[in-house]
Amino acid sequence: MEESYKDRTSLVKGAKDIAKEVKRQAVKKVNKAVDKAQDGYTQRSYNRFQDEEDDDDDYYVQGGNYSVEANDDEGSSEATEGHDEDDEIYEGEYQGIPNMGEGKDGMVALGQPMRDEYKDRQELETERKADEEELAQQYELIIQECGHGRFQWALFFVLGMALMADGVEVFVVGFVLPSAETDMCIPNSGSGWLGDIVYLGMMVGAFFWGGLADKVGRRQSLLICMSVNGFFAFLSSFVQGYGFFLFCRLFSGFGIGGAVPTVFSYFSEVLAREKRGEHLSWLCMFWMIGGIYASAMAWAIIPHYGWSFSMGSAYQFHSWRVFVIVCALPCVSSVVALTFMPESPRFLLEVGKHDEAWMILKQIHDTNMRARGQPEKVFTVNRIKTPKQIDELIEIESDTGTWYRRCFVRIRTELYGIWLTFMRCFNYPVKDNTIKLTAVWFTLSFGYYGLSVWFPDVIKHLQSDEYASRVKHFMNEEVSHFVFNFTLENQIHTNGEFINDRFIMMKFKSVTFEDSLFKNCLFEDITSMNTYFRNCTFVNTTFYNTDLEQYKFIDSDFINCTFFHVRTGCQISFDDDYSAYWIYFVNFLGTLAVLPGNIVSALLMDRIGRLTMLGGSMVLSGISCFFLWFGTSESMMIGMLCLYNGLTISAWNSLDVITVELYPTDRRATGFGFLNALCKAAAVLGNLIFGSLVGITKAIPILLASTVLVCGGLVGLRLPDTRTQVLM
Repeated sequence: MEESYKDRTSLVKGAKDIAKEVKRQAVKKVNKAVDKAQDGYTQRSYNRFQDEEDDDDDYYVQGGNYSVEANDDEGSSEATEGHDEDDEIYEGEYQGIPNMGEGKDGMVALGQPMRDEYKDRQELETERKADEEELAQQYELIIQECGHGRFQWALFFVLGMALMADGVEVFVVGFVLPSAETDMCIPNSGSGWLGDIVYLGMMVGAFFWGGLADKVGRRQSLLICMSVNGFFAFLSSFVQGYGFFLFCRLFSGFGIGGAVPTVFSYFSEVLAREKRGEHLSWLCMFWMIGGIYASAMAWAIIPHYGWSFSMGSAYQFHSWRVFVIVCALPCVSSVVALTFMPESPRFLLEVGKHDEAWMILKQIHDTNMRARGQPEKVFTVNRIKTPKQIDELIEIESDTGTWYRRCFVRIRTELYGIWLTFMRCFNYPVKDNTIKLTAVWFTLSFGYYGLSVWFPDVIKHLQSDEYASRVKHFMNEEVSHFVFNFTLENQIHTNGEFINDRFIMMKFKSVTFEDSLFKNCLFEDITSMNTYFRNCTFVNTTFYNTDLEQYKFIDSDFINCTFFHVRTGCQISFDDDYSAYWIYFVNFLGTLAVLPGNIVSALLMDRIGRLTMLGGSMVLSGISCFFLWFGTSESMMIGMLCLYNGLTISAWNSLDVITVELYPTDRRATGFGFLNALCKAAAVLGNLIFGSLVGITKAIPILLASTVLVCGGLVGLRLPDTRTQVLM
């Protein structure tokens, strides 16, 4: 009995030993197969891209399953479409992220990698960098499989509307500035604040929204910033006080500042390598369209003073306010259209949201295939490599019970995260590129915006000189019992006597009366612009329903005079005002002149390279500045303006493409936002310097602009060529 029990015990023990050995060998074979499959895929991916670099014209992608093992710490999102075990699995269907620990509870196989909690940060960052390099190669293959079609074109027009809104915001300031300042009676000392305040808001907004796009996503950041711009732009058209108007335009600029960095980062991440340079250049055309739209609307709306209404004497709604509302339409359109677009799949992969990224990539593939008439073509990607996620340890105060404390901690945490991402733009290996890009962005912005302000100011200076040369002088005139019911313009009356005269339903435009006497006169229904009475005497004179306020009478005496229904506030009138139409027409031509440059840059961006176009365009722009020596008339200055804008646009387009390609995905929008903020700072500096030199000398603006543009172009030639690189 005991012997049979011992035999049975030994049999059970032997069976257990055999089972353990079989299980151990099976686990070892599975691990070897996984490692071999992953190494084979990686080798095929890199060999494939090596072959593509030898032949830039061949981007054929073979069908197949791109399957890469996911990391242990990758999570799945709520958007995953799960399947029951009994569901049929067909080719191309997403099967979820495999759990490497299934069936091995409490067991650690031989050769299993070390858990993340036992690794230091440097090791984790090294692994993440390797994962990002592998993702870059695989993502390029996936985008090529998805193709370029209906989805990219739909996103192209949606993001183009956002970029168009940015162009409108830049131009609307210059167009509204004269009318808004006159309507609100702003003295010359505060007239420059409107232009500077908008650029200040755009500078802060570019940095903030660009950093936020790397934290919460491109689509989310763009939706918020465009909504802020649209709300405050619309609100600014109704406010009456100049201070509140400045406040609204400041936040409007803050919102639109995030458009450029977010739009280019967003669109570049759904384009294949061979399409990126060309289509990003086509996207730049919307900025030009925004300038043309603003110029055309200003030309059609602002001079029509009759398009206005008033509610008493306190509320005035003039035509320039209608123009502000119309200029907000591109922003509103982009916000509505963005709600139907998905997030950037490359961003989702970067933050570890594998499932959502897969579903969006499948949507892109299916949309393009249906548009091509190939709906049966299957999306063959099952799993995509996601970089290792490194947890950031952020200290949070314990006193966060109240809602405002939680809000404060959340805002402070996000701002700190944006700052950390910005500081990483100055780490190896992108530090040198950031420094060079800083120099190029600053020099191009300083020269472009400086001369862009200088050109119109010089034209207006030439116009004012010509207008002043045609002034009419009247000396020692005596007029009595005469009825003035017509317009007086560009006249100076000195030592005149007006006895028993009536000035009824007339306009004074740039008229000055000096040392004159008005006796027994009547001023009724008078509208005046730039009209002043200096050292004049009024005796028994009546003023009824006029806008002749006290500040228009300088050192004048009144004897037995009465004022009835004096219209307060500044009066705007563009009736027969040639200069107003002329300014809009000049800006329209200058903006339209960049169309040939846009077309050339889009067609040649991938053929001659980004660096050649950037350096060549900036050097040629610097050389063209010397032609300004010959600009002695309005027509010649307009021709120089068109030539200059046409040459610089190629530099802007190539610089936008280079910037998005030089930064990795986790700091692409942040780096672009910082450089765009620097662009706005350089624009303000250029406006101040070049604007102060109008009418003084031509030598300094010409030499300064040409020097900075040529130096910036030479620095740009030192940047690495990104034409054959995948999007890192």
